Amino acid sequence: MTASSQKVALVTGAARGIGLAVAKRFLADGWRVALLDVLGEPLAKSVAALARPDDTLALTCDVSDAGAVALACAEIERRFERLDALINNAGVAVFEPLMETSDADWSRVLAVNLTGPFLCTKATVPLMRHHGGGAIVNITSISGLRASTLRSAYGTSKAGLAHLTKQLAVELAELGIRVNGVAPGPVDTAMAKAVHSAEIRADYHDAIPLNRYGLEEELAEAVYFLCSDRASYITGQILAVDGGFDAAGIGLPTLRGARRNG
Repeated sequence: MTASSQKVALVTGAARGIGLAVAKRFLADGWRVALLDVLGEPLAKSVAALARPDDTLALTCDVSDAGAVALACAEIERRFERLDALINNAGVAVFEPLMETSDADWSRVLAVNLTGPFLCTKATVPLMRHHGGGAIVNITSISGLRASTLRSAYGTSKAGLAHLTKQLAVELAELGIRVNGVAPGPVDTAMAKAVHSAEIRADYHDAIPLNRYGLEEELAEAVYFLCSDRASYITGQILAVDGGFDAAGIGLPTLRGARRNG
């Protein structure tokens, strides 16, 4: 396979966590990957650790900055000459009660989590279209499907991204570009470990039928599938990768107790 025929993916928020796991999954299947993150030093360390200099490109960029996004996409075109998949993973979270959520925090969360994917999509569509199409996967959240406390900004941004996913799927289909979303439930990322107390983790376990947090690699598999030819007739969908969290109601702890005692 020549370099020009290798498929190329752009993963935002790729310095760590789900984004880095996604990048590794694409590399494992022979793709070249542009890894983009606002955190330049952690990104450089992660890309160096991948030890794939011919197949990777590190881009330090704030996805809410249209000019910076345009420059990053120009660098992808210069280096790889094509783009086949965009994974809009970059995101920020503010977990505060409504009355303690500042206007600045609200604006920043919406700028990164919703405007960022909008800008990245606009910037990458011309390059995808030039090579016959591609796939976009937006990382939404189970918080965009179910309301929860402390998430007026975060949950709203992710709900907006889920709807943007459907809008883009309808509009870009004629260009051969499929657009889907992956909605993670609780995942064992560094951010989750930092903000989820033992009590919160116990609450999640009580609400998840599979009774555990997800793994970054499990999210990466779902993303890769939606970008692959195996998903060639799937567009406009939001896939919850959440251990059954969205499907469950109340009573799981009691049910498990009955089973244990039965």
